[in-house]
Amino acid sequence: MHTPLCKHATGHPDEYADAAAKLGLAGITITCHCPLPDGNSPWARMDISQLSDYLSLIEGTRKKYLGKVDVLLGLESDYYPGIESWLKDLHARAPFNYILGSVHPHIDEYKKNFYRGDAREFQITYFKHLADAAESALFDSISHPDLVKNCYPTEWNPNKIIDEIRASLDRIAKSGVAMELNTSGLNKEIKEMNPGPVILREMCIRNIPVVIGSDSHVPTRVGADFGRAIKILTEAGYTETNYFVNRKRRTVAFSNLNNAF
Repeated sequence: MHTPLCKHATGHPDEYADAAAKLGLAGITITCHCPLPDGNSPWARMDISQLSDYLSLIEGTRKKYLGKVDVLLGLESDYYPGIESWLKDLHARAPFNYILGSVHPHIDEYKKNFYRGDAREFQITYFKHLADAAESALFDSISHPDLVKNCYPTEWNPNKIIDEIRASLDRIAKSGVAMELNTSGLNKEIKEMNPGPVILREMCIRNIPVVIGSDSHVPTRVGADFGRAIKILTEAGYTETNYFVNRKRRTVAFSNLNNAF
């Protein structure tokens, strides 16, 4: 979930924590979009000069909701080749609990560097970059891992590039990094969670740990569609989900959720 510092989300972190409390959630992790070098996509993220503001914002909410909702500090960090040293330094600047690694193929800078007029090749490149991100050891989980389907939706069919997707998932599985099921995909061009069922089944076959995320940009989306996510994951073969504290993965069996969603 995000904060207004990313320039396309609304609601103070207190409002997100309050929404979580009303839902009976034990905790939330704020993962706002990271700053990037060279002014990359400034409309979608905080500036590096605002990092201290971000840390203070989350700390204030953490203290206010202590004993009611655990409010954890996280970050959603963009990945593309060449960004590794920047992110390594950035991630060392604060005691983050969870670093979510993202490849955002719809951003102009990414398209300029990697789109060559062929949607299929663009999709394949995207999945290679997901695996590169996992192997970089910079991230705990890989976010919305088929987001590319919304760039050229009429050209999307995962079965047509399934060999390349499987090769990327093999690499991610070997890295030990988790992958996210992002419920906000239901509101995008292709109205299914990210990733869709084909990729989820392939993830499960490889025992890739999964994290459920709402990608909340407004407080009303806290915990959104988690019940449906658990059903989808169960159908794919999963029996548990995960979250992170102090960059360490913790597992929760679906059977222990007591129909919370």
